[in-house]
Amino acid sequence: MRADLLFDDVDGLDEALAAVDGFDAALVGGLLRPQPGRAGGLAGLADAVAGTPLASRVAEAADKTAAGAGDEGHFVALAAARTALFGAVHDALVARVEEATGRSGAVADADGDSVAGEDHASNLCAAARSWLCDLARAGWQGIDHDLVGGAASVVSAMLPDPALRRLATLLDGFAAELAASCPGASLERVPVRRWADLWSRAMLLTLPGAGSAPAVGEVTGRLLPLGVDVQEHATAVQAQVHAVFEPADGGASRLVRASVSAPKPDTVVGAGLWQLLRPHMSLLAAVSEGRSMELDAMPVTAEGDLIWDDGRARAGEPADAFVTARVALPAAAASAVSPLDRHPARIAVPVLLEGYGVEEAEGDGGLVFEVARCRIGVDAGRVPAAGPLTPEVVASSGACLGLLRWDAGRFLLQPLAVERTVRKKAVAVHAGAWAGGTTDKAGVRAEKAATDAVKVLRERAGKLLRK
Repeated sequence: MRADLLFDDVDGLDEALAAVDGFDAALVGGLLRPQPGRAGGLAGLADAVAGTPLASRVAEAADKTAAGAGDEGHFVALAAARTALFGAVHDALVARVEEATGRSGAVADADGDSVAGEDHASNLCAAARSWLCDLARAGWQGIDHDLVGGAASVVSAMLPDPALRRLATLLDGFAAELAASCPGASLERVPVRRWADLWSRAMLLTLPGAGSAPAVGEVTGRLLPLGVDVQEHATAVQAQVHAVFEPADGGASRLVRASVSAPKPDTVVGAGLWQLLRPHMSLLAAVSEGRSMELDAMPVTAEGDLIWDDGRARAGEPADAFVTARVALPAAAASAVSPLDRHPARIAVPVLLEGYGVEEAEGDGGLVFEVARCRIGVDAGRVPAAGPLTPEVVASSGACLGLLRWDAGRFLLQPLAVERTVRKKAVAVHAGAWAGGTTDKAGVRAEKAATDAVKVLRERAGKLLRK
C-alpha cells in the first residue's frame, strides 16, 4: 500500500471543512439573530457552493438568515449545502484511499430499483422539520427542556410507521443527547460538529423522497468474511461483518457488509454481547470458525449491505481472512454510496498492512504503525472488549487487517484482526473470534456473567408484569 499518499494534501479539503466549521459555529449561538462574528459563516457556506446548482438558493438563504429572517426553506437549503460539502470531502478522501491501495476505484453496479416511500405522513415530516427549525433558531446554547421535549410527540407518532422509523430513531437519539445537555447556556463544551451533523441529516430526511428505501437486488455466490466491527451503546449493540462477495456466475467480486443489531441492558458488556446477537445471524458462527458462506438469492442493497436471511445462507469451506485479504480484497469493487451517506465519518475501507513497525504515539499513549516511513495512527479505542484482540496483541503484530477511517483530519486504522509470530508460527487473532462461542477462559467468564445478568433482569421484568 502507498501509505505516503494518505498524507498528501487533498486539494480544497481545508477550505471545504473551514466553510462547514463556520456554519456550525453559527448554529451554536442560533440562527434567529446571528451574531455579526458568526454571520460570516453563513456567507462562507454560500461561497463554498457557488457555481453549483445550489448556489442561488443557498446565497439567498445565507442572506436572509444573517438578517434574522430565515425560514424553513432557507434552513433546508443551508443543511443541503453543508451535506453537499461533506459529500465532496468524502469522495475526495475515498479517491485518495483507492489510489493508496492500488485498487481500480470501480464501483459495483447497483442491483434492483429504489423504492419511493409513500407521502401519506407528510404532516409528521413537516412537524419534525418545524421542531428542527426551532432548534436552529435557538442554537445549542439556547436549548432547554421545553424546546427539546417538543420532539417527543413527533417521535411517538412516527415510530409505528416503518417508513418513518429511520427518521424517528434519529430524532429520538438526537433529542436524548440534547436533553442530557440542558440547559444549553451552562454547557462548557458543545459537540459542535456532531450536533450539526445530526441536525442537517434530520432536516434532509424530512423532505419527500429522502427516506426512500434503497435499491435491493439478490446475489448468489460465496461470501468471504474479513472481520467484525462491533458498535456498542448503553441500550443497543450492532455487529457489522465486512466481507468480499464472489458471484457464482463469475462476475466481478465486490465489498459487502452484513449487520445485526439488538437492544441490550446496560449491564451486558464484553463477550456477553454475542449472546444477544448470535441467535439472529448464522454468519457470526462462520466468522468465529473461519469459514466462508454460500449465499442463495440473498437480498442486497445498492450500497453493498446484505439484508441477512439465515434461510438463504449455509456454511461453506474454511476461509482464512488474511488469505482473503491478500488474494481477493485487492480486486473487490466498492459499492455505491447514497448522497445522504457521503460523509467522511462513514469511511470504513478494509485494508491489509504488512511489514510495519509499531511505536507508541506521543502524548496519548496509543499505537502508531510505521509503514514506508509514514506513521499511521491505530484507533485502538474501536477494538471491542468482546474479543481477544487487545492493544497489547496489536502492538506485537506484524500484519493487520483493518478498516481505514478518517477522523479529526487524519486517517486512522481500526484493527479487525492481526497476525503475530508465536513460537516461530504465524498466529491470527480476530476481534470477532468469540462471535460464535469460545472456550477462552476470559470469554467464558464474560458470557456467564452476561447470562446471569439477563436471567435476573428477566425475572424482575416478569414480576413487574405479573403485578
